[in-house]
Parts: sequence; structure tokens; C-alpha cells
Amino acid sequence: MSCCLLEFCRIQDLKSVRDFLFQNLRTATTSTAAEHNKNTNDKDLNWEDADWGSWEEKESDEAVQEESVSAPHSASWLQDCVLSLSPTNDLMVIAREQRAVFLAPKWKTGDSGREEMQLALSWSGALNAEEGECVSSAICIPLASQKRSSTGRPDWTCIVVGFTSGYVRFYTESGVQLLAQLLNEDPVLQLKCRTYEIPRHPGVTEQHEELSILYPCALVTIDGFSLFQSLRACRNQVARAAAAGNENVQPPPLAYKKWGLQDMDSIVDHASIGIMTLCPFDQMKNASILGGYHATLKGSPPAMSQYITVGAGPFSGFYYAIEGSSQPLLSHVALAVASKLTSALFNAASGWLGWKNKNEEEPVQKQKPKMEPATPLAVRFGLPDSRRHGESICLSPCSTLAAVTDDFGRVILLDVARGLAIRMWKGYRDAQVGWIQVLEVLNERELDPRSAPPSPQGPSRVAQFLVIYAPRRGILEVWGTQQGARVGAFNVGKHCRLLYPGYKIMGLNNVTSQGWQPQTQQVCLIDAATGSLRTVNVPFHLALSDKKSERARDMHLVKRLGALLKAKELSSETVETEAKNILQDIKYPAIKKQALESLLSSKNVPLSSLTSIAQALLDSLNGQDPEGVDEALLQLCSSQLKLLQLYTDIEKIHSEGAGQDSTTADTDLSSVLRLSEEELSRIQALLQRYREESGRPSVSFAQDPGVALPVRSFLSQMECEEGTVRLSRGQDSDWIQLGSLFFWRCLCGESAPYRICQTLQDSGISPQQLLSLLLSVWLSREREVLKSLETVSCLHSLLTLLSSMTGAVEESWDLQSVSPWWQQVRSECSQAESPGAALLAALVGHSVAKSRVNQVAEKKFQSPEGMTDSWEALSLDLEQWGVLLRQLEDCLLLQTLLSCPAPRGAAGGAVSTSRITVRGLLEAGRGGVADSVAKWVFKQDVVPRLLKAALGKRRAAESQEGEGEEGSSSEQPETEGEGRGFQRAAELLRAVCQRFPCSLDPDLLFAHCCWEYVVQWNKDPEEGRYLAWSVEHLRCICNAHIQHGIAVMMWSTFIVKRFSAAAFLMDKVGKAPKDRLCRRDVGMGDSAMTSFLGSCSQLLQTLMEADVGSDEMGAPLLEVEDPWQCVEGPASIVELALEQRHVHYPLVQHHYILTSILHAIMRFSIKSVKPLGLFDSKGKNAFFRDLTTIQLLPSEDMDPTLVSLRQQFLLKVLSGWVQSVPRDDSCPPLALLPQDQAWPALAVELAPVLQVSADVLRRHLVCELYNYGLDPLAEEVMLQVEDQEVLASQLLILTGQRLAFALLHTQTKEGMELLARLPPMLCTWLKAMDPQDLKNTEVPLSRTGRLVSRVIDALPENHGQYGLALHLVEAVEAMGAPQ
Repeated sequence: MSCCLLEFCRIQDLKSVRDFLFQNLRTATTSTAAEHNKNTNDKDLNWEDADWGSWEEKESDEAVQEESVSAPHSASWLQDCVLSLSPTNDLMVIAREQRAVFLAPKWKTGDSGREEMQLALSWSGALNAEEGECVSSAICIPLASQKRSSTGRPDWTCIVVGFTSGYVRFYTESGVQLLAQLLNEDPVLQLKCRTYEIPRHPGVTEQHEELSILYPCALVTIDGFSLFQSLRACRNQVARAAAAGNENVQPPPLAYKKWGLQDMDSIVDHASIGIMTLCPFDQMKNASILGGYHATLKGSPPAMSQYITVGAGPFSGFYYAIEGSSQPLLSHVALAVASKLTSALFNAASGWLGWKNKNEEEPVQKQKPKMEPATPLAVRFGLPDSRRHGESICLSPCSTLAAVTDDFGRVILLDVARGLAIRMWKGYRDAQVGWIQVLEVLNERELDPRSAPPSPQGPSRVAQFLVIYAPRRGILEVWGTQQGARVGAFNVGKHCRLLYPGYKIMGLNNVTSQGWQPQTQQVCLIDAATGSLRTVNVPFHLALSDKKSERARDMHLVKRLGALLKAKELSSETVETEAKNILQDIKYPAIKKQALESLLSSKNVPLSSLTSIAQALLDSLNGQDPEGVDEALLQLCSSQLKLLQLYTDIEKIHSEGAGQDSTTADTDLSSVLRLSEEELSRIQALLQRYREESGRPSVSFAQDPGVALPVRSFLSQMECEEGTVRLSRGQDSDWIQLGSLFFWRCLCGESAPYRICQTLQDSGISPQQLLSLLLSVWLSREREVLKSLETVSCLHSLLTLLSSMTGAVEESWDLQSVSPWWQQVRSECSQAESPGAALLAALVGHSVAKSRVNQVAEKKFQSPEGMTDSWEALSLDLEQWGVLLRQLEDCLLLQTLLSCPAPRGAAGGAVSTSRITVRGLLEAGRGGVADSVAKWVFKQDVVPRLLKAALGKRRAAESQEGEGEEGSSSEQPETEGEGRGFQRAAELLRAVCQRFPCSLDPDLLFAHCCWEYVVQWNKDPEEGRYLAWSVEHLRCICNAHIQHGIAVMMWSTFIVKRFSAAAFLMDKVGKAPKDRLCRRDVGMGDSAMTSFLGSCSQLLQTLMEADVGSDEMGAPLLEVEDPWQCVEGPASIVELALEQRHVHYPLVQHHYILTSILHAIMRFSIKSVKPLGLFDSKGKNAFFRDLTTIQLLPSEDMDPTLVSLRQQFLLKVLSGWVQSVPRDDSCPPLALLPQDQAWPALAVELAPVLQVSADVLRRHLVCELYNYGLDPLAEEVMLQVEDQEVLASQLLILTGQRLAFALLHTQTKEGMELLARLPPMLCTWLKAMDPQDLKNTEVPLSRTGRLVSRVIDALPENHGQYGLALHLVEAVEAMGAPQ
């Protein structure tokens, strides 16, 4: 994890290149130089192991090694050449004077037999076009492809060459000249390029591409976009000209800016920073310095292009060119006439085209193009140093820093933005510098830049390193910028060249640059002796560390390790090797401990690799000085290695099977569990029944016992201290997995229990923790355990082995004390949610405990006669075992009942039934069992009368009610079907009630069912059936005290609030409200509110009956079964009900009247009635008060107006009821629902309470029934009318209406003849009748005859209408006589 030099390419025939460029230099073999370089490399200092700061202290005394004068000149020939390497490594240019060599990469087989990349000669020749000019600078610029399939990739590389004549010429890779430009007559000093880079942060100015050309007194910048388009056009034109032989080639013009640099004595190098904008403070500072006190400011700071030059007088100068101050110039081509330019172009490419002989010469045209004047640009400020001369400047990749070399052997670091020298290195004469920018890589996939998407959390951190090559010393150094230390140093020889392009591909933008990223080398070191090209690889973490801060470096190594562990493509061997190296590189023990912990918690590292890594680290620590080793790290490493070894041993024992185990399990369950055959059969029957009910098809996740516990989960639950292993319980799933690793195969008979227990005991794990693991596994695998009862014998063997361990059962345990060991077993079983497995575990524990008790008794009571088999010791533990077994059997049967599936389509089937435990029932209070069964009843959607029949109470009353309901034949098939489906569950319910005779007393069960249904109704008020069934359950309670208390609690808790809202709403609208209003104010629809009001009426009626009945019977005694005497917890519903105060009967009756009124309004949609308006102020104030308080109620003297309103309301109720009665002859009138039959009786019942005459209501009812043609019902009610004379007068009119319709409105011939024979008085009276008031005109004449007869019987002979009635009798007889 340190700096390294990597060779990525090699020049194929370096000797041929040198011989071509240096014709006057004698050919010399490169073996001497190679041997010299090898000897130098053998003396490479191991700088990483030394103190990083020691060399700085001796730097002042160190003498700079000067190159020997007698060294062969052939080794330093590369220093005299102009070099340029493309940033994409696809082309290299080496030029000297007029000659140049182009090298292109090729893959060839090297000496070692591997494929390696070599730079081979692709073109060589002379580049000068004028006499005496030489190459002074060159760069290789890769141009982006415009093809859609290769967006962002380089298409071809353009070679830009500057000459001493001032010309700048552009060539292809094959040496064909594309364009020649004369921008200034002075020699070209430097060519530099800037390509597009995506801004790293918002707000950073986006820099454009450009090519900058430096002359001694001028600087020319060519826009990158213009240059890119021109070069593409020239390349296309040259290709077409070469194909067609056309000489008319018109090179496009270039847009450039030319600045005349002033106020510097000499300039040798430059750096184009790009466009920048001053902050407001810097703008005001510059304005005040330049303009004085009265300087003015523009609204926004102007955008400026910044340039830095180095040379002399001053040492470095800072220039700022305001954008828009100089218009771009359109340059003239090198030759004015296109044909002459073409001839010169073909002259340079004659060898390639092959059109003329080498000996042929053409006269050279001396015509010079017109020169554009330069725009003066004054230096803003500089770093004055009269003796110091700058030699080169190198800009950092992020354009914030620049490294400058000078003739004093110094390297100076400049802050570009502030114009300050912030650091200086000395002892680097003739230094060559470059930059390396490194991204922080936390994901291994990002190592390949082509697959690195932009992070959604923002850009990664970036570190910059300065690379300095000192040829006089033959050393290459890597430095952290600003305050960073030296992070790398290499002896590379004295005849190398350091190349740093500082740019990438031209022609990209913010879209295309995000695609394919080329593999580029930021710096390149060329060795003139061997021809190798090497680059420097610098890890990011070196930017975080210096000689005083290794902690940051270690933390980065930890991050690197985390990224390595997350990588999916790497093999386990690679991860193991890299992890070992990282652990060795980390210096701080605490961070090394953190790295080891993260490694052990990884899920991608196999067990063998973890063991190897931990062993290697432990060996490394043991090999160090004991005083310098961190004890915590050493203990962690040794303890984790011990745990890994324990995991390996357990897996090994499991893989060997159970063949060599010394213990054999007894397969006879009766002897294992110490039970008789009858008891064992009973237990097996209980388990079989439970398995059938709980084993119904359901969605669940299968538990695969073969899935091994991950090593990280194993280690996370184990702690090793001083050679003792202690378990730390985490999540239940991990704890069960750990127990499965230890014991499951032993329970299945596939592994040796003795060897497992012995291995675990040797590891130091306490028996109590092993017991907890064993029971957790057993209780969590109930389904598998119940399938195969042979596992009981294996559990017996394991529990016996664990009980015999040291520290399990105390030696001081006697028969009169409770052992904590057995108490732990009982506690685990009582908390288990799987009663079947818990019962088996308790039976096994009871058997093992009984054998231990007998052993203790034998030791304590030794007798010479010996002990017979029938003798059995008693102890306090065995008594508690007996209680627990009885409780577990009860829970098993209760859970069997609760596991019964709900019938298909049941409304309560979606309610989940929680698993019960012994402890849960003990802490649920006296009503815990009844509450669980009540939830089951709701889930089963059991009709209350079916539940009552199943409990065997009031069967005679139920049968009598069934005989009274013969009319409801439509419900009988459904009810019978429900009864048949409920038979199996009813049998289970009766069995549970036999186990819980006190807790499941019918009154207690009905009370809890009542409360459960009302709670569910409160959750969903739209289900009015829930509330109706709740009231039915309430009516099934025999004890009036319980019934009274439950009713009071229901009213005050759930009912009264919604009831008051319904009353106020109906009083406000004066009729039955619409569905929308009901939902808004009451929280339910109109149909649900009708059912709700009916249930309220039944509830209050039941409450009044219970209040009367409570005076005639005593309060019940609540008892509990013997095994459950220690139950504790919240008070049950029945206990709370018995604590309720008695209600005030008149107040309940007052509310009952209101509920009946409201129910009638909703049931029959009665309009124009305000229910609260039927009561006076006292009555209104008494509503919705606590029913147990005494309120001021209305007196008997009522206002006649209110009485009249009440009478009208009751009459409307009776009329509405009559309208709801079916009038079909096929359906008898009595075929009504029971609640509908009660309305007339209810109205008559309420009449005296509301001070309304009941006889008026009966007469109205009789008239309404006759009016609707319901004569049989009317005859029954007519017998109850007291004032028959008044009723007869009313019925006489109704009879006349029927006859008038039959005679006058049918218009038959027989009717007309009969009408003519009638007495004139009767005809006149009949014509005065209006038959339109009849609701049913299709009444048989025989019924009308019976009606007239009843009228005659009811009227006295001295009545004024008696004669009219006689005439009606004659008329009816005449109409009924045959014609």
C-alpha cells in the first residue's frame, strides 16, 4: 500500500531512433548504460522502513551528486530532444532539430514470453519547410471521435509542432501536414493544451478547451472548438485530395487571440489558468489600488483569463485578460495562394504520395503571410527576484497550484488564486516536475474508471501529489502538496525524461465526457538507457498521512479493507492475501483491532481464510517485542482464533456422524419419560390432536436444518475471556441458529451427543447457557419434533449429559430446596409459544430430575435393606414439575382449540390469534383463558345460540325458542349447515371447558364474548352484526349481576357517544338522515345506524331486566382451577362488571324510550318529526347522563301539545309498520321477522309512558290493516280494542269506500243494474265515498262481507248509522249472489 513504479510500455528499437536523430553520434551499444543503470538500482535505498523525516534534517549537509564529466554522451542524448507523449498512450513524438520520429504502440511477445505493449517506429523524416528552422516544441493531442458507437473515445491524434521560424504546423500520425500557421516571427517557446474537464463542484467556472502558443514577447491562444473543427476539415480535405488528385485545398481559418506580454524582461514558459471571476472583496481591493479613492465598480465582477509566465524581471508574472476586450482574429493561411500551399503540402508529403522523385526540387516560395498585431497586455503583479530566473512552470490538474523550477535548483509551489509562493524545495537542479491526481476509491468496482458511475453522494475526495525528477541525483520523488511529506522516492538513473501532458482528449463536452473514460497515465518516466516507460502509482491514503499522522493512513486502510470485503468478483485467495498485507501495514494497534473485527464480521470470507489471517496476525504479534505488543490486540487475536477452532471442531464432529458415540438413546418412550402406558397414550393423543389442528396448510418459511450458521454470526455471539467462552444472546433467530449448530444434529441422531457436550465443556461455556441453547432449538423446531418422537430420546440423552456437567446442578441441592438448574428448564418451558414441544421438554426434564432426585435420596437415606422399585423420593422440585405438567397440558388443549381454522368467508377470520404460554396465562389475570376463547369465538364467527347449545346450557329454552320461530324457515338451512360445521370445534370447546371448569363458566365466557364483539364493532361500526351479536351474548348470561355490569360498561364505553350524536343529528334534520350525514356525524352509514339503534334499544331493555333480576339473586363467586391458583394480572371483565354501581331504573327507561323513537324513525323513514321535541325541558336535560345517577325526569302532567305530537308520531310508526307488512297472499302476514312483529306491541307499550291513549293506537292500527287489505291481522287486533262503537264508525266508511270502488269505478253492466236496485240513500252515500284513499282495492268481496258483519255486531241498534250498515249488508249479499 505504498508508491510504486509500474512499467507499462517499452520502446522497441531505441538505438535506431537515436541513430536517426543523432547522425553525427557514433553508434554505441546500450549495454553499458543498462549495466550502469542496473548497478544504480541495486543501491536503491529502502526509504519506507526508515524514518520519513530523517532525510530532511540532513538535506542541508547533503552534497548534490554531479554527473561525471567523463560519462558517455550517448546516455544523455534524450535530454537534447523534444519529447511528447499522447495522454492516451497511442503516439509518441521524439524530435531534434529538423528530424522527428513518430512511435505507435503494438502488442508483441516479450523476452519473458508474455504479451506486452511496445512502441514501434511508425514514421520518421524531416519536418522543416524553410531553410534553417528547427523544432522547438511539440505536443500530441488526441481528438475525440464523432461516431455514435465510440462516443468519448479518441479517433486520431494530431501532432502540433512549433518551429524556431515562428511557424506552427499540424500533422497526422503518418506525417502528413494538415495546416501551417505563422502567428509570430519569433521562435515558438512552448506549446500547451487544455481540454475539457467536468467541474467538480457547483459554482466552479467551466473551462473551455484551447491551445496556447508562447513566443518570447507574445502569447497566442487558439479556441479548442475552432481548432477541433478545422483539423477535422483539413484531414477530410487532404484525404479527398489524395484520392482524387485535386490540388485545390482550402484550409479553414483559425480563430485565435494574440496578446503582447509586457513588463517582463524575458519569458521562457507559461501556464494558462483559464477563465476566473474575482470575489467582490478582491474586486473592490483591485479597484481601490488601481483607481484610488474615487474608483467605481461595475455591478458584477468581470470574467478574466489568467496567465502565469516565468522567466526574469520579475521571476513570475500574473496576467489577466478581461473577456471581450480583444476580438478573435481570423488568421491567414501560411501561403496566400491555395495552389502554392497545396504544392508545399504535397512537398512535405511527397514520400507518402509517391508523385515525384526524391532528387527533384521545386523553387521555394519566400512569400510571407500578413502578421496580425498583438493586443498589449500588462502584467498585473509578479514575484520579483532579480537574481532568480524561472525555467519551467507546471499547472496542477485542478488549476489551483503550480510548480515552478528555477536556475537556483529550487522547486517553488505557487498558489494560483492568491499569487503567493507557499512552499519551496531545494537541491533539485535541472528538475522536471509533474502532477498526479488520485481519487479516493472505496468501492473495488471503481478501480476500473470505465465502470465507475458518478456517486449519488457527490464527488469523491481528490488528492494531488507533486512528482519531481532530479536528473543530477538520479532520483524520482513524490510529495504531498502544500504541507505534505515525501511519500515516495525511487532511484531511476540520471538520464531519464519526465513527461507530464496535463491534458486529455480534445473535442469532448459535458455529455460525451461522462461516457467511456480512457486509461491514461498522468506522468511518464522514459529511461534513455533501457527504453522503458514507467508510471507512478500513488495510493490515496498517502495524502492523509505524514510522519506525524499515521492514524489517518491507517483509517484509510480500514476503508480499503471494507471495500475489499464487499467486492464480489475477487477470489478468496486474493482477499486473504490482500487482507494479510493490509493488517501488516496498519501501525496503530487500536485500528488494527478494528480492521480485524471488520474482517471477522464479513460474510464473504470463508472460515479457512479467517483462520489463516488470524493465525498470521498472531504469529506476527508473537514475533515482536513483548513490551511493544498491545495486550488487547493480542488477546483479541488469540481468543478469536480459539473460537474459530471451536467452530471447526464442531463441524468436524458433525461430519463424522454418531457412529463412535458411547451413549445410546433408549427408544422406549414410556421408560424414558417414566410414564405408564395409559399416561403415555393420553399424552400422545393430545399431541396428535394438536398436530392435526396446528398442521393445517399455511404460508410459512421452511427452516432448513442443514444450513450452516455463518461464521460472523457465530463469532458475534461468543466472547472469550481468559480462556473461558461466554455466550452473548442477540436476536432470537441468531440464538436459535447457534443452538442448531451445536445440538440439532444430535437431536436428529446424526451426531454424537457425548463428543459435542465434551467439546463444549472443554471450551469453557457454562452449562446454563448450553441448556438455554438446547431448549431454544427444541422449542423452535416443534413441527419437526412432533413428526418424529424419536427425538425425545436424544433430548433425554443431551439433557442428562448437560445435567452431569460441573456447575450444572449444585452439590448442595437437597430435596427440600428448589434447584436453579431445574427452575431454568421450567422457566423456558413456561415461556414457550410451542406447547407441544414444551410439554415434551417438560416430560423429559421431569424424568431426568426424578432420576437425580432418586440418586440424591439414595445417598442421603442409605438403608441396609435396600430400596425397592416402588419406592419414590419426594422433593419440592417434583411438586413444581407436577404443577407445570398440568399447566402445559391445559395450554396444549387450549392452543389446539385456538388453532382451529376459521370457516371460509368468516368476517372474523382475518383476526390473528396470538400463541399462548403458561406464563402469559398466569400474567393475564383471572379472565385470560376466557378472553382467549372469546377471541377464538369471534374468529370462528359462531352464532350466539350455537355457542349456547355447545355449552349445554338452556337446551330446553333454546328448543322452545326454535319452536316459536317456525316461521323463519329461510334461515334454518343455513343454521343447520353452520351447526354441522361447528360440531368438531364444539367438541374441542367442551373438552377445554372440562379442563377449565371455573375459568370457562358459561356466564364468564358469554361476558367475554359480549365484550369482544363490542370491541370489534367499535373498530368497524359498519358491521352492525357485531353489536347485535354482542347484545345476544349479553342476553345469554344467566347471572343478573354480571349482565348488569357488562351492560353498563358497554353503554358508557362504546354506545352513549355515538347514540347522542345520532339523536342530535336526527333532531336537527327532522327526519331519517341521509347516508352522507350519518357517516359525517355518527361514523357509520344509514343502514348501519338503523341496526345500531335497534341494538341500543335491546341493550337498554336487557339492562332494565338485569337491574330488576339482580335484586332476586346473589353475586357469583369467581374461582380458579387448582394448577392456576397463582394467577395474577389485570382484573377481568367480569370482575370489573361486578364492581359497577346499580343504575337508576327510570333514567334507563327514559333512554329506552328515546332509542325506540330513533329506531322507529330510521326503520320506517318517518319524516317531519324531531325526536327530542317529543320531550319537555326536563326530559331533554336527563338524556345522555350517567345511568347510575339520579336525574330530574318529566312529571305525569304533560303539555297537551306534546301529547298530541307523541300520538301523531306513534300513529306514523304504526302506519309505517303496516306498509312494511307483505300483502302477497302466498306469504302469510305473520311471516315477519321477530323484531318486525314487535313494533305494534312496542307502540302500545310506550303509549302509557308517553301519556297517549293505547286504544286510539289500536283503532288506528285496525283501520290501517283493513286499508291495506290485511283483514286477518286486523281481526286479531280488533279483539283488543275497547271502544268498539267508535271503531265500527271508522270501519263503516272504509266499507263504503270498498263498495264504491266495486260498483262505481269498475263500470260493469251487472254493477250498474245492482246500483239501480239499491236504496236512493245508499246510492247517494256511496257516491260521496272516495275510494282513492284505499291502499289496496283488490280485496275479495267475501272479506268485505265479513267486515260489514263485524261492523253490524259492533254498532248498537240505536246508533245513527245502524240502518246504513244494514243496507250495506244487503248490498254485499246482492253483489255476492249468483246472477
